[in-house]
Amino acid sequence: MPRDRNADFEPVAVKKYETVESGVEEKIISMYAKGMTTRDINAHMQDIYGFDVSSSMISAITDKVQPLVREWQVRPLNALYPIVYLDGIFFKVRSEGKILTKCSYTILGITQDGMKELLGIWLAESEGAKFWMGVLNELQNRGVKDILITCVDGLAGFPDAIKAVFPNAEVQQCIVHQVRNTIKYIPPQTQETFLYGSQKNIFGADRRGGSCRLG
Repeated sequence: MPRDRNADFEPVAVKKYETVESGVEEKIISMYAKGMTTRDINAHMQDIYGFDVSSSMISAITDKVQPLVREWQVRPLNALYPIVYLDGIFFKVRSEGKILTKCSYTILGITQDGMKELLGIWLAESEGAKFWMGVLNELQNRGVKDILITCVDGLAGFPDAIKAVFPNAEVQQCIVHQVRNTIKYIPPQTQETFLYGSQKNIFGADRRGGSCRLG
């Protein structure tokens, strides 16, 4: 703590006898969650508050949220979800100095009250039906007894994995994959005519300015 002759110095960012201020912790966690490196966070805090934040301090601050994350990951879920969206999202991450591709298994549920609820996020090297089955089994262990409608993409074996865990669930493919799976049986030279036609097609879409817009 800095000392002055009249003992009237009052730190602004970090109060006396505190290691770090709670508002600063929240900002560091927010910056870390957005992918900023410890060097970027240090430079940012230096510009705003005028003090350095070491890598060890950033690690100590971000480690505080780990128990909350683990608690969120295993929290009990509702017994019934009318609609559940399941999708694997690929993104780039930096690991040990290398840029790797990871798959984020994301499940978004719609509750009986019509509210959206993120049921969980799982990370893996790639997307596969076998991993999805393990994820669905985990949902079942956390209290989910039934799902009315599951909205998925065209991953091979995905419907079978869902039926193995939730046999009464209706599997619905998203409209993009439905169209793709439909036109693959149509000769390439007539696909554009099938999709757009002269004015409107069976999907209620018309082509304007080189793009397809749903009416």
